Amino acid sequence: MKKILVTGANGQLGNEMRALACEHTAFEYYFTDVAELDICDEQAVKRFVDERQIDVIVNCAAYTAVDKAEDNVELCDRLNRLAPGYLAKAVAARGGELVQISTDYVFDGTAHLPYREDQPTCPNSVYGRTKLAGEEEARRHCPRTLVLRTAWLYSPYGNNYVKTMLRLGREKETLGVIFDQTGTPTYARDLAAAIFTALEKGIVPGVYHFSNEGVCSWYDFTKAIHRMAGITTCRVRPLHTEEYPTRAARPHYSVLDKSLFKETYSCDIPYWMDSLEECIQRIIHQENQENK
Repeated sequence: MKKILVTGANGQLGNEMRALACEHTAFEYYFTDVAELDICDEQAVKRFVDERQIDVIVNCAAYTAVDKAEDNVELCDRLNRLAPGYLAKAVAARGGELVQISTDYVFDGTAHLPYREDQPTCPNSVYGRTKLAGEEEARRHCPRTLVLRTAWLYSPYGNNYVKTMLRLGREKETLGVIFDQTGTPTYARDLAAAIFTALEKGIVPGVYHFSNEGVCSWYDFTKAIHRMAGITTCRVRPLHTEEYPTRAARPHYSVLDKSLFKETYSCDIPYWMDSLEECIQRIIHQENQENK
C-alpha cells in the first residue's frame, strides 16, 4: 500500500483531497499543514518522509495571496520555490513521486488561445515567478514529478472568490466586477478527483494543465454565482481592469488547454457551471447546518 503525504491539508485543495480520500482506499494517507510539518524546514521534511516511508507527496501548500506577495517576496519564495525543492529531494531519495500544484500565473495572459504546456512562460508577478521557480525546483530534484497547473480555484473551504461574491451579493445593492479578464473557474473537488485519477492510473511525469471546461469572465462568473444562489437584490455591473487597480498584475487571458491531461489519463472534465452549481449547494447546506 503506497503511503501518500498531502501537504497544505487545511487549504481548499487539501481539504477536498481529505474528503475524497475515503473513496480511494488503495493508499495510506498523511495529511499535514504547518502545525504538523513545516515544509520550509528541509531537515524536518526529510525526517518526516523517511520515518513514515512516504512514496508520493501531493504538495497543495503555497503562498497564494497574490497582492501581498509583492511585498512579502521572501516568504512567498520560501513557500513557493524552496519548499517544493525540499519535498522533491526528500521523496526522490526514496525513489518516490511528487505532484506539484502550480498556476496559470506562470503565463502573462496576453494570448488569445488556450495555453498549452509547451508554450513559453512569462510570469509578471512575484506569485507567478515563485510558482514557476517551484515547478523548476520540483522537476530538477525529483524526476518523477507531475506538475499540475490550475486557475481560479474555489471550494466550500476557506476564503475564495465564490464565497466572497456570495457574501457581497447579500450585503450590497451594487457590485462592480471586472469583465475583461477571461479564464475558467476550477472546482477544487474536481481538481482533487483528477489528482486521484493520476495516482491510481500511475503518475506520468511532466507538466499538465487542469481547470474545468468552458470559459468566462469574472463578471460572468459572478452573475452565475448570484443566479445559482438565488441572490436577486444586488446589481452586478461590469468594470474594466483599469477601474479596479491591484498591487499585482493579473493575466487578462488565462484559459488553459487541458488536452494533454485528458489524453494521458483518459478522463472527462466537468463544465464549470455544473461544478459551480454543486459547490454552491454544498456551501448553502453548510451555512444551513451552521445556522441551526
